[in-house]
Amino acid sequence: MTNTGTETTDDTNAERVLHIRYRSGDDDRLIEALDALDHGETPEPVFEVVYHDIEDLHRVTRPTNLELLRTIVRREPASIRETARMVDRDVRQVHRNLTALEELGLIDLEQDGRSKQPTTWYDAIEVDLPLSESASTYDTADA
Repeated sequence: MTNTGTETTDDTNAERVLHIRYRSGDDDRLIEALDALDHGETPEPVFEVVYHDIEDLHRVTRPTNLELLRTIVRREPASIRETARMVDRDVRQVHRNLTALEELGLIDLEQDGRSKQPTTWYDAIEVDLPLSESASTYDTADA
C-alpha cells in the first residue's frame, strides 16, 4: 500500500515519515484509519510502502540512492540534470537511479516542459526489517 500524501492535513509543519516495511505492513494503523472513516472522521495520513522482495529493500538503501533521496528532500532540484549536478554524478546514472526509485514508489518524476522534476511527499524514511525467526523462514530456499 502506498499513500503518496497528496492530501493536505491541518498540520502542514508536521514531519511526514515514509515507513518502508519488509513482508508486511502496519495492520493496526490501517484498521485505525478504516475505523475513523467509518465514524466520519478524517484519519491521520499513513505513508507506507511494503516490499516483498529483499532486493527492492536493498535498492532503496544503497548509498547512491539515499544520497539522491536526501538531495531531493533537502534541495528540491528542478530537474534530473540539476540533481546530477548537485550530487556530482553523470546524468545518465542519476536518471537510471531516479527511474528505479520511481518504480519503487519512492519518488515522482513530474514532467515540467522538456525536463522531469524529482519530488517526494515525505521528509524522512523509517525502515522496518524484522529479524525474527518467522520472518527468516521466508528467506530460505526450497530444495
